[in-house]
Amino acid sequence: MHRWIQAPLLRALSSASSQTSGVGHLPANEREPAGESFRVRTVWISDVHLGTPGCQAEALLDFLKRVECDTLYLVGDIIDGWQLRRSWYWPQAHNDVVQKLLRKARKGTRVIYVPGNHDEFARKFLEHSFGGIEVAEEWVHTTADGRQLWVTHGDLYDGVIQCARWLALLGDSLYELTLKLNRHLNSWRARAGLPYWSLSKYLKLKVKRAVSYVGDFEAALAREARKRGVDGLVCGHIHHAEMRDVEGILYCNDGDWVESLTALVEHADGTLAVVEWAEVMAGRSALTNSVARLAEAAQPTPAR
Repeated sequence: MHRWIQAPLLRALSSASSQTSGVGHLPANEREPAGESFRVRTVWISDVHLGTPGCQAEALLDFLKRVECDTLYLVGDIIDGWQLRRSWYWPQAHNDVVQKLLRKARKGTRVIYVPGNHDEFARKFLEHSFGGIEVAEEWVHTTADGRQLWVTHGDLYDGVIQCARWLALLGDSLYELTLKLNRHLNSWRARAGLPYWSLSKYLKLKVKRAVSYVGDFEAALAREARKRGVDGLVCGHIHHAEMRDVEGILYCNDGDWVESLTALVEHADGTLAVVEWAEVMAGRSALTNSVARLAEAAQPTPAR
């Protein structure tokens, strides 16, 4: 990865780490929303793909503002170095996400960054800390109920990535095209009052080979987890949130913030759950609209 791709992230991390932790006057993107926040023990997010038009940075920022946790794992592909190498794209919302992550680290959340294939440049900085964010090749997380979960992005167990990188790059370009079509489709759906819908997710679930690929990927990681003697694993990479038993190993995939808008969370008692933030936002929007309609209906009718 060229140095000009690494530099903006490192500058942001370095400048943030030198900031004081006083409250002061926070910019709009740093202010916490009133109410509707929730606390969990642990959060895992991956496949944010900052630096691409398909990144749902605003939705992720909404999630990060409303969730509080002791530990936050960034499970790879947080920044898309592949895309940035082709064409630079970095709007303010993407910078806001980085700043929000750094602020969480300053306020006491332990933030652990496990790089993936799209942000493989960060693997040059393993065992380093930037602005309070720790960079590690992998991790073993112990849940509140004593289970051990191996945390890895998953690309190192993807046969396409390891054996045919050119095919992975071609697939990435086609994926970007699908996401562009998806943005236009959902723009129309929003105007029609319809909820968000993922075209690429639908296509992956319908294509037999894609389903077979997902199954092979899950089985490979489960086998590796068993070798390591852990109870389960948390990964990302394939943009398919799921939590299930695979050959006696608890397989957890936290999904992505391009299509699914999902995260994996651990509650105080060790219970794990997948959070689908698109549904949360849709429900919140529907509630707001219902309240507005009720308020409008409650207005007195003007005398004639």
